[in-house]
Amino acid sequence: MSGLQAPRGTFDVLPDDARRRALVERVAQRVLEAAGYARIETPAFEATELFARGVGEATDIVAKEMYTFDDGGGRSLTLRPEGTAPVCRAYVEHGMHKLSQPVRLWYLSSFFRHEAPQAGRYRQFWQVGAEALGSDDPALDAESIVLLAELLAELGVRDVRLRIASLGAAPERAIYRDDLAVFLREHSEQLSAEVRARIELNPLRAFDSDHPGTRAAMVFAPRLADYISVADRAHFADVCELLDEVGLVYELDATLVRGLDYYTRTVFEFTSDALGAQSGVGGGGRYDRLVEQLGGQPTPGLGWAAGVERILLASDGPPVAPVPVDLFVAYTAPGLRNAAFTLASAARRAGLAAQLELAGRGLKGQMKFAGRLGARHVAILGAEETVLKDMESGEQREVGRGEVIAAIKRVTL
Repeated sequence: MSGLQAPRGTFDVLPDDARRRALVERVAQRVLEAAGYARIETPAFEATELFARGVGEATDIVAKEMYTFDDGGGRSLTLRPEGTAPVCRAYVEHGMHKLSQPVRLWYLSSFFRHEAPQAGRYRQFWQVGAEALGSDDPALDAESIVLLAELLAELGVRDVRLRIASLGAAPERAIYRDDLAVFLREHSEQLSAEVRARIELNPLRAFDSDHPGTRAAMVFAPRLADYISVADRAHFADVCELLDEVGLVYELDATLVRGLDYYTRTVFEFTSDALGAQSGVGGGGRYDRLVEQLGGQPTPGLGWAAGVERILLASDGPPVAPVPVDLFVAYTAPGLRNAAFTLASAARRAGLAAQLELAGRGLKGQMKFAGRLGARHVAILGAEETVLKDMESGEQREVGRGEVIAAIKRVTL
């Protein structure tokens, strides 16, 4: 193909796709706002320090995947690679700790990561996410998980599985990281070069490796679950009990790690077998230390994000119908264009979905086009008369031009 194309790892959202995406947005708004979440939007770029401090310098996102640039004034900015750190920054900056807690927020935004493009994963992508700050109640963990399950179910995502685990608190996890690093060094000859390179920085990510030797070694690795405190075990048990209460099926997975450093206690991931090897649809967990790391008061929080492209790829929902056209205004001669324009405008002001002929077609071509649009009625403007045609029944009758809107509203609204 010659000519300019969209950059690798990006894509154009065409009209049919836009309608499906709009459905995701409508369902997310209904599900989340019914549970008390309010919408928030943060800037597309933030100070690079936000992600270095919040997400973690040892993570793949910060180390390899961020789009970072100088703003021309000596400040380093980054296109947001994820949504939690910006929401927490907004929580601190705008004094949301003064509001009734927990503060529950949701977003649907674009994000950017420099990673290898693959099915459903792009360098510019969209996520729907939810964050709740200001409570460490296990019921908040369970509610958050249930809301994501409801969203995926309503959008028709196939073959969904939920895995959950607890990462415990930072002190216990630090001890575990040291012990795991010792284990990895002792088995370094079995590990992939990538895992060996980040033993000191992020040893937990060894559990994510697809390398056969690494996977074989990790079967015998120590498990974080054995290091978790009594209080954190009780918190996680309460979360599981609440999920059991509502009948949400899940798998306990002691090897589940999330790719971000800020997680504590509960973590979870939804996958879809319909997506193949790269099966992740959405997930999240608690981040009880993140707000404090960003300069705020100690504030517990948790949240999740789900990829819009991944949702649509794994969904078998019916195609979304285009907006119905109540009235198409056709005309028999070029001199009637202004009258058609006036009628279509008045119809839209009256609450009807209305279009008019804009391509210079003859009357026969206009009627065919109205049929392709699925127009319910066509007003045919002539020099002496106006004919209103019901496209479903084929019935047509002469009406006054000023009576067209009222006639349609009697049968449409």
